[in-house]
Amino acid sequence: MLLHWTPADWELEISAIRASGPGGQNVNKVSNAVHLRFDIRRSSLPAAIKERLLALADQRISSEGVVVIKAQDSRSLEANRQEAIARLQALVQSVAHIPKARRATKPSWGSQQRRLAGKTLRGEVKAGRGKLRV
Repeated sequence: MLLHWTPADWELEISAIRASGPGGQNVNKVSNAVHLRFDIRRSSLPAAIKERLLALADQRISSEGVVVIKAQDSRSLEANRQEAIARLQALVQSVAHIPKARRATKPSWGSQQRRLAGKTLRGEVKAGRGKLRV
């Protein structure tokens, strides 16, 4: 499991773009949103994590294996840059954790009997709702 991974500067392609949405006149002249591009195949990540990232069905990962993250929550370019890197780290952390394999089990005899008894009781309740036969 990968704990505190930080991408190297050469692995990230960060460009400043204009943010969309409200912001008055400032939004039209200042490029404060950040587009982060991260090529999974060229990265220094372990091979197992690269495979799991590429297999992930996430709309932020293109068919070429490039993660594209857009951050525009803050009015500060540096804050948006940090936010984009944090989102990339969270994405990598999500695949770094390997879930424990599930082992198939069989229901116990007692649980099967309780289930069948409950079904019988429910059937009797429903049968009592019909028309009375004399």
